[in-house]
Amino acid sequence: MTETKQSHLPSMEWLKSFEAAGRLGNFTAAGNEIGLTQASISQHIRTLENNLGTRLFRRLPRGVELTIEGEAYLGHVSNALSLIRRGTTELFGRPHRKKITIIGPASVAALWVSPRLNSFSKTNPDVEIAVSSIYRQVDYELVESDYEIRFGAGNWAGRRSVQLFQEKLLPVCAPHLITNETNWRDLPILAITGIRDGWHDWAQSGGQAPLDKPSLRFDSFLTAFHAARAGAGVVLASKPMIKTDLLQRTLIPVDDHTHNMSSGHWITWPQNQMTDTVHDDLISALRQ
Repeated sequence: MTETKQSHLPSMEWLKSFEAAGRLGNFTAAGNEIGLTQASISQHIRTLENNLGTRLFRRLPRGVELTIEGEAYLGHVSNALSLIRRGTTELFGRPHRKKITIIGPASVAALWVSPRLNSFSKTNPDVEIAVSSIYRQVDYELVESDYEIRFGAGNWAGRRSVQLFQEKLLPVCAPHLITNETNWRDLPILAITGIRDGWHDWAQSGGQAPLDKPSLRFDSFLTAFHAARAGAGVVLASKPMIKTDLLQRTLIPVDDHTHNMSSGHWITWPQNQMTDTVHDDLISALRQ
């Protein structure tokens, strides 16, 4: 026999032939199981033995039996092949899951999209949804996605869009800040940095006196929303997105006037993107 080549792994074909023959105790039966002739099985095992530098089988008048070395090696080979089979099945043998990616402002992702994904998943259990938050307009160009949630009038070049909700702004705060003697205008005013309508537009649309300069300013509605819930002051909130808080009275309106904006949040996708029933179910779920 030749010297064992420790630096080279034996061929997978040799190992499969050895494992089948060792498990079944017969070269012919091993060949039938894996679709080879008895001669091919015998050749594979002889080559493997030469490669390892040891006998794995004793040839008998009627069949074969494993040597001590063969018995020891069979356990390792069987475990390794079983691990490979199991890993292959887990990764590639299951039905392919469709993956959908959605990006949008953090506030919309947290307060509007996330609560509506459960109903979608119930009707589409084999679809994986990945949601990513963005904080800057330029991030839309940096992140690849199937769907983008955008704020505006619904007209973006090269994209189709469906409005999720019209934006309505309502001043709210935590309930414990309001008493019979409280004038909410004396409370800290929370504002959001950006180009969207703010307190000036809310007051102007309702014919009300302008408010004092905000005490606190945040870079996103989501941060301002959590600050208001914690009692930091009054925030001009997105009424559709805080519907649950209004119902549960974790936030309460401090004024009856609601500012109805001409813009809103839209779910958008490339004009040439194919649509199917999964697309229809997603749009339907996010518009509820």
